[in-house]
Order: sequence, then structure tokens, then C-alpha cells
Amino acid sequence: MDITRVFIHGLESTSQGAKGQFFRKHFPEMIIEDFAGDFAERMRKLSGLMAGKNHLMLVGSSYGGLMAAQFAVQNESRVQKMILLAPALNLPEFSFGIKQQLDIPVIIYHGLDDNIVDPYTVKNIAGKVFRQLEYHLVDDDHSLHKTFSSLAWAEILQTELFNK
Repeated sequence: MDITRVFIHGLESTSQGAKGQFFRKHFPEMIIEDFAGDFAERMRKLSGLMAGKNHLMLVGSSYGGLMAAQFAVQNESRVQKMILLAPALNLPEFSFGIKQQLDIPVIIYHGLDDNIVDPYTVKNIAGKVFRQLEYHLVDDDHSLHKTFSSLAWAEILQTELFNK
């Protein structure tokens, strides 16, 4: 099975930010695009990029985590796994409605000292939305400066641990 890995940057970042550069260097097959405009414009671009693709592994940072989660709500059967980095699930753009919990493996890393997106609010929301949630509260800030590059990305982005 061919997995399509996608990185979605945050609101004020670009594909050239530190995380985008890291993934481009270590995972050159990963789709790493620039997203601009309001939430609807960004989601239209993401949907267009994902057209015809299944077995998606979405990595989203902050606003990109919000985008990944919203995409998964609308396309659960196409998403294999999500890794969310300080995801902005607390924003009103995230609409889950009254659906059942999503049955997608989700790993969240969130900084304890995040002063942009409250980690406890996100943990509460994520616990209601994702059935297979692995939540890591780490000693870091919103950008996960200390944690990001030290994560075991080769393992995190593996697919042998699950099949769908």
C-alpha cells in the first residue's frame, strides 16, 4: 500500500519554515505545500491536492493541525493516521458535529508552555473526537522548538503499525 504523507504548516508559517525544511530533507516524498488565505481557501487547496489520493498520513502544525483534523472529519476513510503538533482544535473552524468518534490513529504533541493554543482545551476536544488518541504533553512552547527535531519521526511516520 502506498502511503501519501502530507505536511500542513501553521497559520503564519510556510512550507519553508523549520518543520517544512526538516520534512523536505528527511522525507523527500512528503507533500509540502504553501497554504494562504482564510480557512475555506486553505481547505479548498488541501482538498485539491488530496484529490484521488487515499492512504493519507497527515502531519499538521497548529492551524495546519486544525486543517488536517477537519479534512479527516470529512474524509475519514481516506486518512490512515494523523500527527498533530499543537493543533488549533479550539478554533471555531473545527466542526465535528455529532458524528461518532473518528477511528483513525492520532498522535498529538503539545507544549506545556504553549501560550497560543491551550494544550488542556485541545486535549479535551481531541479526547471527544479521536478514538485512537495518543497525547503527549511535552516541556516546550507552541512551536515545539525543543521537541520537534528530537522526535522519532522515522518511527512515527511508519505504517507497519497499522493497516486499514
